[in-house]
Amino acid sequence: MRALAWHGKHDVRVDTVDDPEILNPRDAIIKITSTAICGSDLHLYDGYIPTMQAGDILGHEFMGEVVETGSASTLQKGQRVVVPFTISCGSCFHCGKHQYSACENGLPADNQDIAQTAYGHPMAGLFGYSHMTGGYSGGQAEYVRVPFSDVGPIVIPDGIEDDKVLFLSDILPTGWMAAENADIEPGDTVAVWGCGPVGLFAVQSAFLMGAERVIAIDHFPRRLELAKRFGAETINFEESATYEALMEMTGGIGPDAVIDAVGLEAHGLFADNVIDQIKASTFLGTDRIHAIRQAIIACRKGGRVSMPAVYGGFVDKFPLGAFMEKGLTLKTGQTHVQHYLPGLLNAVLEDKVDTTFLISHRLPLERAPEGYKMFHDDQNEVTKVVLKPDWARDRMEVVR
Repeated sequence: MRALAWHGKHDVRVDTVDDPEILNPRDAIIKITSTAICGSDLHLYDGYIPTMQAGDILGHEFMGEVVETGSASTLQKGQRVVVPFTISCGSCFHCGKHQYSACENGLPADNQDIAQTAYGHPMAGLFGYSHMTGGYSGGQAEYVRVPFSDVGPIVIPDGIEDDKVLFLSDILPTGWMAAENADIEPGDTVAVWGCGPVGLFAVQSAFLMGAERVIAIDHFPRRLELAKRFGAETINFEESATYEALMEMTGGIGPDAVIDAVGLEAHGLFADNVIDQIKASTFLGTDRIHAIRQAIIACRKGGRVSMPAVYGGFVDKFPLGAFMEKGLTLKTGQTHVQHYLPGLLNAVLEDKVDTTFLISHRLPLERAPEGYKMFHDDQNEVTKVVLKPDWARDRMEVVR
């Protein structure tokens, strides 16, 4: 089959690789009909996530048709399914608490030492996202093997287009959980750092959960315009000082809740960010954490901090004193996708949640390297790239 493989920093290629096979009775094989490039994939593209190996198949946002099942799978051939990016067994201690991204069994035993050393405990298995998360082949391919297929995938009713439900695989539940972790109360003002896909879904989710005001912070004009579509007020951090603007907009109190949807590759010519970039380039540091620093400083006393953004390593200059003195709370973590799927699927089917607004480009799988470069280099115009494995090589759709 054809699949997008990682070969190094800024080097991804569509290769011919072996077709996936059933390895466990709970497995299923999915023929991919749609798969997307995630902002988190750009961390792999930029070489920030360790334990990648040449030839690893990328992609953790995908859906498709069931073409083969193991004897213990509950899926049936011909069903259309969306697959969560987290690989979870459904029966361990954490899955029993619906903490699916903390599953004890999604990560193969021979991969657990890596995360154990880095984080104190093994983490969940993820599709297409390094050997620290299991080394599983991802879904930017023609076919993919889905472990624990009796737990993860959700069946999509006939007649529903892929574009409406594809983002149930990751970014929609991630944005929803980000807003939920902010413990939003009616009348709250919520500030969201980053208007990428997760940030935009967090904006939409915050309003649905009762926020009175949402303030979206970014520097890409088109992304800020998308945030305004849902009623958000906006701050362009290249044109205004974010902290000062937030204080003015909230009468000096600060937002009730803040959401960091930026993560380890924060942009901007800020002193702390420049220092982080130098440290990362000289292997003296890993993450650029300007966004979470700024969110903590801006949040009101007694407020809540939600951090759906991806961070990978150790950080310094973390404002722990401000965090403690202001009495803040922080919730974070990979998304418990399986927990949210039924409710969010219903919300999509009832048109309570808008999903297709995000898509800016559709490309055939064969042009995936071009899609990565576009998404990486022009994040103002390229908000989401959806790949179609069955499209002809020369086809491309630009959505406006």
